[in-house]
Amino acid sequence: MDSRQAVDEQAAAEHAKAASAERERREQDDSQRSAAEPQAESPGAEATGEDGAAARDADEDALRGDVDELVAVAAQRDEYLALAQRTQADFENYRKRVARESAAAQERGMVRLAEELLPALDNLDRALDDAAKRNGDDDALLTGVRLLRSELHAALARMGIECFSPQGDAFDPTEHEAMAQKPVAEAQSGTVVEVVQPGYRLGETIIRPARVVVAA
Repeated sequence: MDSRQAVDEQAAAEHAKAASAERERREQDDSQRSAAEPQAESPGAEATGEDGAAARDADEDALRGDVDELVAVAAQRDEYLALAQRTQADFENYRKRVARESAAAQERGMVRLAEELLPALDNLDRALDDAAKRNGDDDALLTGVRLLRSELHAALARMGIECFSPQGDAFDPTEHEAMAQKPVAEAQSGTVVEVVQPGYRLGETIIRPARVVVAA
């Protein structure tokens, strides 16, 4: 009985050992299959991926909106800059036009003043010539009137109005008015040989042409 019992116990131990080894082998096989098979994504992971994609789309939309806003601001800036440049150009043209008109108006005023004064100066010159012929150049009154005449011519000169006497110059129809023509032996034809009345000008504007006698 003791020997048989010992045999049975040994057989039971070997059987338990074999069962344990088989169980370990199966667990190892299951572990290897689990590692080889792809793991299914959990619903939570899928939801997290969708949230990330939505966030990226929102960022892209916001960035696109910022770019569009910058483009609109740049276009508006260019429009304002062009408007400012046109306004500045218009103002410069207006300023130049006003300056030209003001200068032209001032010139017309001085020409009109000279035209009003010239007959009086001509009469003064004739009176001085007559007085000099009758009384001589030493007359005190004649000296005072000549001084007055000089002051009037100086005032006109300060305004830019110049008196010119083209004695000996070639006749120029734009500045001279021929009163007569006569042959003069020592003068070349077309030369001013006598100034009947001096001329006046303001810059390039002839206020009154000089009245002259021209050599034939």
